[in-house]
Amino acid sequence: MTSEPIGASQRPEAVTDPRQTLADAIALQACLYLLPLYEMARMRAATSPRRNQHGELVDPDPATQRRWVNTFIHARKLLGAGGSRVVTPNSDTLYTNAWLDLSRGPVVVRVPDTADRYYVLGLLDFWTNPFAHIGRRTTGTAAGEFLIAGPGFDGAVPQGMRLVRAPTDHVWIIGRIMVEGPEDVAAVNALQDGFLMAPLAVWLSPGGNRRDAGGEGIDVGFDPKAPRTARHFIEVVDRALRENPPPTGEHALLADFARLGLDGGLVSDIPRWPVEVAESAVDRALLTMDAMLSRDQGAGQQAAARGGWSEPLRLGESFGLDWLRRAVVARKYIGALTSAEAMYPMAHADSQGRPLSGEHRYAIRFAPGSEPPVDSFWSLTMYDSRDFMLVPNAIDRYRIGDRSRGLQRESDGSLVLDIQHASPGAARESNWLPAPAGRFYLALRAYQPRADLLEGRWRPPEIVRLD
Repeated sequence: MTSEPIGASQRPEAVTDPRQTLADAIALQACLYLLPLYEMARMRAATSPRRNQHGELVDPDPATQRRWVNTFIHARKLLGAGGSRVVTPNSDTLYTNAWLDLSRGPVVVRVPDTADRYYVLGLLDFWTNPFAHIGRRTTGTAAGEFLIAGPGFDGAVPQGMRLVRAPTDHVWIIGRIMVEGPEDVAAVNALQDGFLMAPLAVWLSPGGNRRDAGGEGIDVGFDPKAPRTARHFIEVVDRALRENPPPTGEHALLADFARLGLDGGLVSDIPRWPVEVAESAVDRALLTMDAMLSRDQGAGQQAAARGGWSEPLRLGESFGLDWLRRAVVARKYIGALTSAEAMYPMAHADSQGRPLSGEHRYAIRFAPGSEPPVDSFWSLTMYDSRDFMLVPNAIDRYRIGDRSRGLQRESDGSLVLDIQHASPGAARESNWLPAPAGRFYLALRAYQPRADLLEGRWRPPEIVRLD
């Protein structure tokens, strides 16, 4: 009788390739770490223009991947239903957008005097860190000039300019200017014309500080219509890493990623695994990552405990080493400002945790003195849960807040907002935020939130279902 080693009967007939197991583990870490680069490349391809402000094409070829950078592009009208390509759009501000390429030198940004009107230019590095903000909260609303310079710039800053140092050579500027309402759009359009940009060399040349510099064309290297395959992910991230390397202290991570070709060529003397091993590992990692980032963390129960509201996202000017949080924000909230600039509590359920629906009527009551604590403005915006867009309605009202005219207050000074599909009647229509017939969600936008909101001592009032 022969003895059998303990556990031999439980051994699988085919042993998994340990190299593939290790590749899978490294790929998941790499995809989470590098996702912001992919998402920023995708957003740049989708939002940087083929035509500049003067209508000039960067390239007549319709299949081109060239886009304008180092120039402002302005949205000239408020968004309404069906007017946005971005989910959960706001109806409070007009957007200003610019992608910067600082690899060939710094860029000058001139801002106009907005006479205390709220505005912000939020600057994101290519890792999605909201590293700087120009505007009412940080630099005031007087006219000024700023020199946006990449990490390699060591030149002199011209007199009268303030230096803004960017951690990466590629930067996204997302600007917002507050609009009182449709009647205020023309005034804001005039202000937009005062936001000027040009490379420093152009700015300092004779006649260079003008708004017709037009920008520069670059190949963004990304087809927005391309499917996100493992090979596409690797190619996009490889380029982004070369152009926007991580902080020096994080370079050690790339030694492992290099085995999969996810190091941007920044690592040498590391054996590379075969392409089929790398791509299959990245393919599985992308699926696993998608499931992780979309997982419901008990949001319904948590929201019910907060009167229907989810805990608002809190962001600083850098994610630091919190790479999972950074990946979540890159996937779901890319372009978000630091919380000191704006906070966005959101609600998908009522105070009992039941999904919000136009089949029911709701009330939100702000007790006297308990409206959102802000130093600028606040609003409540309605969205359809099917497409995450603004809701068409008979009175063309998409948000309600402290700038809404004609709001009625109760006898004790409280403010009650009516959230429902059908009109509450002429006597209450001023306080009505129209809802769709089906599922919806709400976003409370608070610009320049005060400490009570930033630190969680103030919470939105309950969303009470009335029928």
